[in-house]
Amino acid sequence: MKNRVFVFDTTLRDGEQVPGCQLNTVEKIEIAAMLENLKVDVIEAGFPISSPGDFKSVVEISKVISEPIICALTRARKEDIDAAAESLKFAKRKRIHTGIGSSDVHIKFKFNSTREKVLEQGVEAVKYAKKFVEDIEFYAEDAGRADNAFLAKMVEAAIAAGATVVNIPDTTGYCLPWEFGSKIKYLVNHVKNIDKAIISVHCHNDLGMATANSLSGIINGARQVEVTINGIGERAGNTSLEEVVMTMRTHKDIDADTNIQTKKIVEASRLVSRLMRMPVQPNKAIVGRNAFAHSSGIHQDGVLKKRANYEIIDPKDIGIANSSIILTARSGRAALKHKLEKLGYKLAKPQLNEVYQQFLDLADKKREINDEDLRLLMGEKATDRNIKLELLEVVCGMPLKPMATVKLWVKGKEEIASAVGNGPVDSAFNAINKIIKKPVSLEEFLVQAITKGSDDMGKVHIQLAYKGDTYYGFGADTDIVVASVKAYLDGLQKII
Repeated sequence: MKNRVFVFDTTLRDGEQVPGCQLNTVEKIEIAAMLENLKVDVIEAGFPISSPGDFKSVVEISKVISEPIICALTRARKEDIDAAAESLKFAKRKRIHTGIGSSDVHIKFKFNSTREKVLEQGVEAVKYAKKFVEDIEFYAEDAGRADNAFLAKMVEAAIAAGATVVNIPDTTGYCLPWEFGSKIKYLVNHVKNIDKAIISVHCHNDLGMATANSLSGIINGARQVEVTINGIGERAGNTSLEEVVMTMRTHKDIDADTNIQTKKIVEASRLVSRLMRMPVQPNKAIVGRNAFAHSSGIHQDGVLKKRANYEIIDPKDIGIANSSIILTARSGRAALKHKLEKLGYKLAKPQLNEVYQQFLDLADKKREINDEDLRLLMGEKATDRNIKLELLEVVCGMPLKPMATVKLWVKGKEEIASAVGNGPVDSAFNAINKIIKKPVSLEEFLVQAITKGSDDMGKVHIQLAYKGDTYYGFGADTDIVVASVKAYLDGLQKII
């Protein structure tokens, strides 16, 4: 049986410290509920003393979450710990996370103190927190750059004072994987009471090694990993939940695993991306738009023959229905044949070769070939767009309820509908859905400014899911609501 690794998710604390990505209490509760469904073990719900909003969020999350431990962060100060204890009063399972700097850089330049004083302050914080809750996690901030002998002394003292978890953070993302693993191994071998606590690792991604460092820590004895959804967090981010979890699940030789329900990973990723208004980069490992998309002919041929040729993870295991075969000028005959057969065209080899040459000529002129392009290549006549926007009217503002009216031509017939929503874009999409009546789900919504200034031309990228397939839509306009509707209709056009 593999060693159990506990997953400590800090999306709502460290992840929410990203500039411009702050959440309100309702949004935090929605993410916390998703994390509970994902089966994380600990949710770090906030830093209660930092603001009334953070305090309230910890209180409200504590009321609705049943299974995971709810954790509140503090500095090694009594007033911080008092606030944390008060915020956790409704939590079914509660933990206080307190600590202090352990590196000489922090001790000298952040605290203007000495090793002896910060050690004493850290121990006193643990003892004080122990008066309120039994489960205490102690963090030795900047442990990645700390002297190992002093770090071991601090960890031993914290455990003796009552810490049940000791957090060894690579706060600045400085360590190399072998170096960080050696640090964890050193603590395992030199802290006399280490068996009385769980070692946790909290790594940042400043040099792009957060996941590697966390895994190195786990291999060397850590049994809790601190992560965020999509790897969001301070500066370059934190260790990515999905990367650590799927690496352990994929590498059977790593003698460790988690209880994470991996089929909910993509759902969690998209929720966090949407609520924090922070798009996931297309090439992000595991959850990026292109993580299971293939456009190279050699790769497409290999995947179509056997998925494992180019995919080490089954997309279904993380909540994606299928891989994507994207037709571009780099695509080969196998991918073209696959796409044509999905549209109902079965070609003999000579005919396929002929169509392939025409396909390449077209692909050199377009970035991506869609189903309509393929139908034209097969000799079908160009048809007018099945959907055409005739009118878009939106009402929004304060204290008005956002509402939109949309008039469309759908296959030659005029249709009109009105709907309300959370904003003008949501209202417009709801009105369109009333007309189209397709079970379409919006998977990704990304707005980009093409030019600068208040008269920007806005470009909108949309990803839709329909019956297990993914469809993309694009729109551009100086009115961002119009651009959004154009993108939505572009995606629906491909479905219809």
